[in-house]
Amino acid sequence: MTLFMNACAFLFKVLTLPLHVAELIGLFSFYKRVFPLIVYKMSFSYNDKMNEKKRELFRNLSKFYPTKGSLRILEVGCGSGANFEHYPTGCRITCIDPNPHFQNYLKKSMAKNDHLVYDSFIVASGENLQAVEENSVDVVVCTLVLCSVNDTPKVLQEAKRVLRPGGAFFFLEHVVSDPSTWTYFFQHVLQPFWYYFGDGCETTRATWKHIEAAGFSDLELRHIQTPLFFMIRPHIAGYAIK
Repeated sequence: MTLFMNACAFLFKVLTLPLHVAELIGLFSFYKRVFPLIVYKMSFSYNDKMNEKKRELFRNLSKFYPTKGSLRILEVGCGSGANFEHYPTGCRITCIDPNPHFQNYLKKSMAKNDHLVYDSFIVASGENLQAVEENSVDVVVCTLVLCSVNDTPKVLQEAKRVLRPGGAFFFLEHVVSDPSTWTYFFQHVLQPFWYYFGDGCETTRATWKHIEAAGFSDLELRHIQTPLFFMIRPHIAGYAIK
C-alpha cells in the first residue's frame, strides 16, 4: 500500500503546483483574509460536535488557579475565540495569533463571552512569544494549532518559558492516524491539497511525540476518536505540567 500511497500523494502534489506557485509569488495572501471567516463559520459546527470533549478537558483548568488572583490564560493561535465559552468566570485572557484578520471575529466571541476579562490581542506566532514575560501565566492553551506551526518543539519551549512553575499547557489537536488505517492513507494522499485549504494545516503530524519529548514534569495525554470528518478524526487531548 505504501507504493500506491506515495504515487497518489505525488499526483496530488502535481495537481496543487499552481497553488504552490501562487503562494510563492504572494497571491495566496488573499486567502489569509478569507480564512478567518471560514474558521469562524466552521467553529460553530466543531464546537457543537466537540462540546463534551472540550468540557472534559477544560474542567481541569480549576487545578491550576494561583494562590491569589484570577487564572491567567494565554491562548496561542486563538483564532476566533472558539474556546472562550469553556473557560471559568473571571479568567484573564491574553490572545495570540499570527493572522491579524482574526481580530474582528475575536471581538464577536469576546462580546458573547463577557464572563471573562480580556487583556490583549497580540499578533505573533507560537514560536515567538517574546511579548509575554517568563513565568507569567498559569495556563497556555493550544487547540488545532500545532498542526500548522512551523516548529512544534519551539512552540512547546516557548509555552514552558511563559508558564509559571506548576502551570499547565493544555492541548486538543488532530493527529496522524494509525498506519494500518485507510484514514492514514488519505491523510497522506490528500495532504498537499489540505495544506492550502487549511492555511498550512497538516494532517500527518505525530504531535504527541513532540509533547512527550518537551520535558514537562508531568503529562496527561489521551488519544481519542472524534465525531468529525475522517481525516481529522484522530485527536490527542490533555495537559502537560511545567
